[in-house]
Amino acid sequence: MGKALYRKYRPTKLTNVIGQDQITNTLESIIKKGNISHSYLFCGPRGTGKTTIARIFAHAINNFDYQLEDDYVDIVEIDAASNRGIDNIRELRENAIVAPTKGKYKVYILDESHMLTKEASNALLKILEEPPKHIVFIMATTDPQKVLPTILSRSQVYTFRLASPEVMKNHLATIAKKEKINITDDALDILVKRGGGSFRDSISLLDQISNLSDSQITAESINKTLGLPQDKLIDDLLLAYTTTDVDKITTLLKEILNTGSKAETIAEETINKIIASPKRELLPLLEKLPDVKAPFPEAKLLLAFLQQGKRASTPTVPLLATPTPTPKSTPTSSPATTTTHIPDATSFSWETFLAQLAKKSTLLSNILKKSKYKQDTSTLHLYVKNQGIFNSTNNKALLSQLSGCTVIIHDLSEYNSKNFGQISDIMGNVEEVNDNGNPFQ
Repeated sequence: MGKALYRKYRPTKLTNVIGQDQITNTLESIIKKGNISHSYLFCGPRGTGKTTIARIFAHAINNFDYQLEDDYVDIVEIDAASNRGIDNIRELRENAIVAPTKGKYKVYILDESHMLTKEASNALLKILEEPPKHIVFIMATTDPQKVLPTILSRSQVYTFRLASPEVMKNHLATIAKKEKINITDDALDILVKRGGGSFRDSISLLDQISNLSDSQITAESINKTLGLPQDKLIDDLLLAYTTTDVDKITTLLKEILNTGSKAETIAEETINKIIASPKRELLPLLEKLPDVKAPFPEAKLLLAFLQQGKRASTPTVPLLATPTPTPKSTPTSSPATTTTHIPDATSFSWETFLAQLAKKSTLLSNILKKSKYKQDTSTLHLYVKNQGIFNSTNNKALLSQLSGCTVIIHDLSEYNSKNFGQISDIMGNVEEVNDNGNPFQ
């Protein structure tokens, strides 16, 4: 079995590292001058080269020849996520006192150093405050905010960044050429996008799809293999969302899900699309998509797309709606009076209705602001927590007068069950599981 491409193309010298020039140039200068500090902190996203550069640097300051499979006793790697307790750090402190065997320094590489417990971090701090001359700590973390400030203040901090699309694409193209992987330019773009600037993730994806075809690897073949929704389908889905085309939304979601794409992947791709070209009308969707995850990811995805379409439809709302603020309408009135404007069903506006209701009953208006509604033809369906106050003869007559509709009061729990029914119709044979009254929370 051949070596994984990520390991095969992992650099062993600072001069071979791609995409972190500012850091590698500084470290080369430190090595050249022999101005070695006792503590370094490498922070940044996963797959940006923190641990790789830590290993290279540890070898370089000891004049060791770095090979991927070597094992020098003076270079100790510790996974802080698995060795995070105070006893682990106490043992480290005891061993650190012992002088190095071959090299000038005994180097400890602490990966995921933010995972150390508070007690372990304080124990590590003690050795950083008065370190033996032969000790060097290189800590790597994806979450520097969780590292003790006192440890940060005693360390040289280097921030690693995700590779730019241009740098990553050139790197992948170089590897593909060396490995004789025939891949189209569009297909490389997909790998770059999916890799998200992480060298490890991007190269691993190239490795994964390298055997797709003996002739040429295309964007289409990658989409099928990785279960990725096509860009055009996502574009069409966003267009349907902005135009509140509910039928189109449901059709497209069915199509994309039937290709094998996971709901979480569709949400991720859509988020990336919105971030790349943000529009005001897409912000409500951007707010909901991160919640598309187990349990019920498909249902949450459908709700994220459908709820906005339901709110924005005019003049009627085809699906149950959560009211959203819109510019306030000015009620029809004469300068000398406060005559109430009574709309008819076809000109119904939820915001105007609430404004008129507030003049008559602040209590009812405030309750309805937190309720759900559906208006079709000449009927206004209200979904509220407390039906009793709305079912009184006087209040019901007032609601009918101000809305210009026949008013029917429902319990709010019916809103969720009706919504679930719509989703079930779309997805087919969905079984509702009771989870505190809401299967999607």
